[in-house]
Amino acid sequence: MGPVGYVVGYALAQEHLRQGHTVIAESVNPVAVTRDSWLEVAKNAGVAAVEVEVVCSSAIEHRRRIASRSVDIPDLPLPRWQDVRDRDYEPWSRDRIVLDTAGETPAQSLRRLLDQLEVPSAT
Repeated sequence: MGPVGYVVGYALAQEHLRQGHTVIAESVNPVAVTRDSWLEVAKNAGVAAVEVEVVCSSAIEHRRRIASRSVDIPDLPLPRWQDVRDRDYEPWSRDRIVLDTAGETPAQSLRRLLDQLEVPSAT
């Protein structure tokens, strides 16, 4: 969807935040302008934001994940490994939580994230 998808996402997120809901904006965000825009959404809604960069430091595992992805949206094209490698990426210039998921199950990664956010365990 390109920039239009982000603009719609920003508007929906801001509205939900203003209603008191928690918003998790999960997207690639490879460039600073989109990261900055998400922070602006939170600021405009008068709430705090936490930035999390999710990485997979194992190229072998990352490639396997790309190849095994499935989609539940009809006709939505998924990126190929080369598409991921060719994507423009601007390194982060501010503090954030960096979550390296290589060698972990989703549940393990989630637990590490919640620990860093200091969210108590449900068990």
